[in-house]
Amino acid sequence: MSTFNLPDTIPAVPVKLTEELSKDQLLAFPAFKTWLSTLKSSLDLQKQDSHSFHSAPYTLRNITIQSCDFFSGGRLGFVKLRAEVSNDAGEKLPGSVFLRGGSVAILLVLQPEDAKDTSEEYVILTVQPRIPAGSLAFVELPAGMLDDNGTFTGAAAKEIKEETGLEIQEEELVDMTELVNRRADDVTNKEELQQAVYPGPGGSDEFLAVFLLRKRMGRNEIEGLKGKLTGLRGHSEKITLRLCRLDELWKIGARDGKALAAVALYEGLRREDLISR
Repeated sequence: MSTFNLPDTIPAVPVKLTEELSKDQLLAFPAFKTWLSTLKSSLDLQKQDSHSFHSAPYTLRNITIQSCDFFSGGRLGFVKLRAEVSNDAGEKLPGSVFLRGGSVAILLVLQPEDAKDTSEEYVILTVQPRIPAGSLAFVELPAGMLDDNGTFTGAAAKEIKEETGLEIQEEELVDMTELVNRRADDVTNKEELQQAVYPGPGGSDEFLAVFLLRKRMGRNEIEGLKGKLTGLRGHSEKITLRLCRLDELWKIGARDGKALAAVALYEGLRREDLISR
């Protein structure tokens, strides 16, 4: 195990590495860079007199890398670390962090071309093994992680293609999380968080952008999606498509946090006329 000091930090913040991870790999890991930058900016806000912790500000003291996982091709995928964040009174904040970075989910709403109104709308769901949940048939919205060079919209378009086979253009996508958070930031604190949903901020840095795509298709095309096998078999993806009515998504996808977030965002944005009906 080796130790180095984070660059451009005063006082110095030592980082203890595991044997399989190098300094350069960690500093180049997008999830680590985003997490560290966000934490630093939030700690800096304590300098303001109005901040709750102004009288006894917290500081990042050190970081210990506990483990990491690599994807195919040697790309760093996940990092588990412990960050010591404390103040001069010896009070510490919980600092166990599972770094995985950003991801996207897509609410793909299909309407038959011969439908006379919006009462007949369907959502594409995926059914696939999710071993962390102990499931071989987990029902959820199409979703995927950002890669090293990915953008939210680019990743969403890529996931739609991989998981449903549908070709779409990035400009067709509506970033519902960005629309909502842009308004919420006007009435909340000014921390530089992502314009996204944080599914598990008590233990993970993961942030999730939820996109909407509304598409009219032939009724036979929509029917042809039911039970379709998709996914990248070379990446061990075994995905079956499932369709449900949009108004039943809240219960069909009740175990999927992404689906419930999408329902809330969609209904809220429609209620305030920020997306078309």
